Amino acid sequence: QVQLVESGGGLVQAGGSLRLSCAASGRTSITYASAVGWFRQAPGKEREFVSAALRSTGGPVYADSVKGRFTISRDNAKTTLYLQMNSLKPEDTAVYYCAAVFGGISIAALRTARTYDYWGQGTQVTVSS
Repeated sequence: QVQLVESGGGLVQAGGSLRLSCAASGRTSITYASAVGWFRQAPGKEREFVSAALRSTGGPVYADSVKGRFTISRDNAKTTLYLQMNSLKPEDTAVYYCAAVFGGISIAALRTARTYDYWGQGTQVTVSS
């Protein structure tokens, strides 16, 4: 079992920055997760992929809408996942969720929410124009 808790959301003006954190705890260390990622969900919309990192390659994957503005990272102990968000836009407004999956996973599946086994409760990000 893995518990994920997001924090760092808030209200920010367009062009501003926020850093989201996702603290992991539980019997199974998130260090062994096959992949960890961030998704977001705006009111009335489906949950949308933002970014993920595959353990086998280490390389991050980003949605086109955030590429160049958002950066996914982990702390050295790999117990906390971060999402640095710069140049925020009003369309970035959503509840942001971190997620983790264990077991086999393909790069193609990284962008699909149902791939992930564990989810946090979400943190609200609101970007004003």
